[in-house]
Amino acid sequence: MAAHGTYTPTKVIEEAKLDILAQTQEDDNAKWRRQVSRSFLSPTAEMYVYAVRASLGDDVYDEPCTKLLEQHMAKLTGKEALSCSPDTPKQPPYSVLCDHRAHIASWWTAFHSGAQLDYVIPLTGISHLDDIKEHVVLGSDITGTCPTAIIELENTLNGTIIPQQDVIEISEFAHANDIIMHLDGARIWHVAAETGTPLLCFSKGLGMSTSVLLWFRKLFGGGMRQTGFMSASAAYALTHHFPLLPGVHALTRKLEKGLEEIGVRITSRAETCMVFYDPSPIGVSYAEIIDRASKLPEPIKLGGSRLVVHIQTAEDTVDDFLAVIRKLAQEKKDAGFVYSEQQQKANGVGRSSIYVKVKASDLEKVQHQ
Repeated sequence: MAAHGTYTPTKVIEEAKLDILAQTQEDDNAKWRRQVSRSFLSPTAEMYVYAVRASLGDDVYDEPCTKLLEQHMAKLTGKEALSCSPDTPKQPPYSVLCDHRAHIASWWTAFHSGAQLDYVIPLTGISHLDDIKEHVVLGSDITGTCPTAIIELENTLNGTIIPQQDVIEISEFAHANDIIMHLDGARIWHVAAETGTPLLCFSKGLGMSTSVLLWFRKLFGGGMRQTGFMSASAAYALTHHFPLLPGVHALTRKLEKGLEEIGVRITSRAETCMVFYDPSPIGVSYAEIIDRASKLPEPIKLGGSRLVVHIQTAEDTVDDFLAVIRKLAQEKKDAGFVYSEQQQKANGVGRSSIYVKVKASDLEKVQHQ
């Protein structure tokens, strides 16, 4: 900016101007989408074309496209309305009860609320009502306990579907005991594609640029003005991307089958769009796979044990990934590797969590070999 004392309106206006679009922006975007689709999901060009035609209302007062989306989603989910519902905020000391593998336990935390997290370790693969009852803390006595104020479910949980009947039973129990019920539905549209039970996140799975709908924004001082383009993106995703999810699930199962044929251990099966794997039975590390995949002519960006397929994942991406692992497995075999269950146990293989994220230091070791 100009030095203090030399400001003029003309200088400020000129210095404030900014053009962030490259001359080749459209071509760059097309190239970027192809590269990113090998690893992540992004909004499509067609979605943006549709979105910029949206209404230009102010959602603090009235936004036509957003209102239509809210009405549609209320009807679709069997709710009277989808809008802000004032309630008395729960203040610590209280606890949130969730599965020990839930994102709020392993990735996101209750840091800002100060809530304690209590964990359910279900006897089967998913939490049933009996699991919840065993761990819930009822009542309001805070002198020696931390009562459960929220029960949190995640559907899908690592790609595994929680049956709707279990959700209903847990929800009825929660409401009967004055406990808030929260469903993390980041991948709920994958559940809908398999079971016909819809809910509300538009980012993961459907490729919208933002995720959850906007129900509680005003309560926290976050009135969002021109929301029409976001509502239009959600409508486009519902109409054009949701029907693609059954194909995503089929491609994920192909990925799982290919991994098993190579000899890789599957640690969480492909019910929807995720599969978790352990490459140790073929003598390969996650770091080796990440390094090799990053060096493909069209790189694939990986992080560890979780593989996620989405609507922009091409079949050749899955084929390329399997080819990387197949080649590494053959290299290990040629070098004399022989799988031993006893040796794997001695080395500590078999983690309590199926999530394995590769450390930068482990990747650097592989790259310098």
